[in-house]
Amino acid sequence: MSPSVRPASPAAPPPDDPGWAPRDPTLPAPPPTGPRPPGRNRGRARPRASLPRRLLRATAWLVLLGGLLLAGALVAGYLLVSIPAANAAAVAQSNLYLYRDGTVLARDGEVNRENVRLDRIPPTVRQAVLAAEDRDFHTSRAVDPKAMVRAAWNTVTGKGRQSGSTITQQYVKNYYLGQEQTLTRKAKEFFIAIKLEREKSKDEILQGYLNTSYFGRNAYGIQAAAHAYYGKDVERLGTAEGAYLAALLKAPSAYDVTTRPENRPAVLARWAYVLDGMVKEGWLTARERAALRFPDPRAARPATGLSGQRGYLVQAVEEYLTGRGIVDEKTLAGGGFRIVTTLDPDRQAALVRAVEERVTRRLDPAANPADRYVRVGAAAVEPATGRVAALYGGVDYTRQYVNNATRRDYQVGSTFKPFVFTAAVQSGAQTQYGEPITPYTVYDGTDRRPVEGWSGAPYDPANEDGESYGEIPVTAATGLSVNTVYAQMAVDVGPAHVRRTAVALGLPATTPDLTASPSIALGPATASVLDMARAYATLAAHGRRGDHTLVAAVSRDGEPLPLPAAEARQAVGREAADTTTAVLRGVVESGTGTAAQAAGRPAAGKTGTAEDDKAAWFAGYTPELATVVALMGQDPETGGQEPLYGALGLPRVNGGGPPAEIWARFTREALADTPVRDFDLRLMPGAELPDVPPTPDAPAGQEDGQEDRTENGTGNGTEGGTENGTENGTEGSTEGGTDEEWYEPGEAGPGPAKPGRPASPLKPGKPRGQGRQ
Repeated sequence: MSPSVRPASPAAPPPDDPGWAPRDPTLPAPPPTGPRPPGRNRGRARPRASLPRRLLRATAWLVLLGGLLLAGALVAGYLLVSIPAANAAAVAQSNLYLYRDGTVLARDGEVNRENVRLDRIPPTVRQAVLAAEDRDFHTSRAVDPKAMVRAAWNTVTGKGRQSGSTITQQYVKNYYLGQEQTLTRKAKEFFIAIKLEREKSKDEILQGYLNTSYFGRNAYGIQAAAHAYYGKDVERLGTAEGAYLAALLKAPSAYDVTTRPENRPAVLARWAYVLDGMVKEGWLTARERAALRFPDPRAARPATGLSGQRGYLVQAVEEYLTGRGIVDEKTLAGGGFRIVTTLDPDRQAALVRAVEERVTRRLDPAANPADRYVRVGAAAVEPATGRVAALYGGVDYTRQYVNNATRRDYQVGSTFKPFVFTAAVQSGAQTQYGEPITPYTVYDGTDRRPVEGWSGAPYDPANEDGESYGEIPVTAATGLSVNTVYAQMAVDVGPAHVRRTAVALGLPATTPDLTASPSIALGPATASVLDMARAYATLAAHGRRGDHTLVAAVSRDGEPLPLPAAEARQAVGREAADTTTAVLRGVVESGTGTAAQAAGRPAAGKTGTAEDDKAAWFAGYTPELATVVALMGQDPETGGQEPLYGALGLPRVNGGGPPAEIWARFTREALADTPVRDFDLRLMPGAELPDVPPTPDAPAGQEDGQEDRTENGTGNGTEGGTENGTENGTEGSTEGGTDEEWYEPGEAGPGPAKPGRPASPLKPGKPRGQGRQ
């Protein structure tokens, strides 16, 4: 066939065929409509979607399904949850506090509330509350899901526990539900708040919130708070006063500056936050804001039913319950609890008698003006059980509201020094020249001798009255409370190790001024009397620390509440604790604490005096009971700390004076029916020499009962612990924030010894023979 000749086309269908239609040659051919020829495209699969596209489709379906389920749950919850009647807090009961033997200690908890109309509350007071709690209240919905998610995330990630609740939700919780932290309660709160917003106006909700919120001092509602803090009706509150009451809503007890003076900086910051929020929202001008000054509230005036020691005991128990999360503050204030304490009524009465006999009856402000400043705090803990047996908070709860047994704003002074020695034995520390630290290691007790081996700021502490002791063994330096010796020992051990040991023994890790620097040895930390009693009880228990507790049982409506279970564990090694006890026996036998001998049984203890003689301490123990007593100077008018010079007719009030006398009088009576028992000590190697090593004669002018003051006000040393990252302990200043910071036996000491020996005969830690004077 010629290539130019095309094959003949198939015959066209006849014109009368119904499927035939003339074809336009300019159009593409139509697709075939008949069956495919055999074998053509057979076996070819339809292309599948890519994996990412399939995952995207599945995710979309899951989101859609989840959205439908969530929508269904929301609809069901809204239909099923109704607005209930007001909860029982509106008619709250009292709380019943019992001694350990079941006798009544006190009753407390009636709700103090007076409802007021919203138009009686000044606009600036209302705005202050909104600035503190919910600035978008008037424009936002009853619930804020974004805020709830954000608060949950902040709580989970450790940025603080936050509720994420609007004012409407808080009102629902206060008035209709309760304070329990459960998913069921939160779900009910969510739906009730939505329904409530449809039934009540914003002003009605705000009025209800202001009348049900808890402001501390047993004051429920803004009117009760106005009277409790400023002694006036709510209509007369100024902007600054309203801002302070609004600030209290976050933490009523913690932000009461009259009972928690140590929290004043935090209170001022919260108060400023409220006012700044009012400026930001346009409710207050910047000029008006700048003219405002913090309005100090009046002193708290508790009910007379809490007079004497009862109020202090109830306050301490409440702090124990709320501080450990057993029950929250608002629920406890609502009442209905039966609380059995660990307090012993006989020992409680004995402690009160001891204070009255040795201090209260001797006060004569007319003859001794400094007697106006005298305050007494005391606490007794049973080493074997960790139970708090007795507390003394002040002369009368209705006259002196601050609890002297639990406040944390007075320096503990030289009562801290035993923790330094315990840390030395625990860590196997050595002096700067490689000698192990034992009770008989000789140090240089020269006044103002700069510490060696510290890379921070220079530090040269003073001894009492500028006295120098020359070469002196640790036992004698402890008995005479020589500052230069213990400052050097703190460096030898490592200030961070000292801090860890103090926390392991029982001091809270959050104790103010518990800073890892050489001055830590002199006691600038402001632990409470109860804190110190816990720590000394651990020493008395051979280094074993249990759950020191004030509460034996709690129940409400017959249902017991779970208490935290904490088994006793070895906080420091027994040899470290017992060797410290042996050294402290010397303080009582021949040092600054000889007045404690009047207890009539084996005892160990340490005296201490705060800077400028603003507090005097005695901390001591027998095998059965650890007790700490402190005299504090405080101006009754201003609340400022004052020196105790001239109080009780004494030139100076020392820890070996009235505090040790109170300790002896109380211990003798509290243990009158207990057989006398000696300490069962297991000492470190090298410490088994004289039971009570001889001490050098005190320098002229220093007699029994006098001890070195804390000399830490010059600034040398305390800042050094935070300026450098040295091995000797600067890292300790940032250690944990919980009480469970144990110091395990065998942990590393402060590092290798400094090579070489000094040529001078008076260098720290150079041994001259055990027991040398």
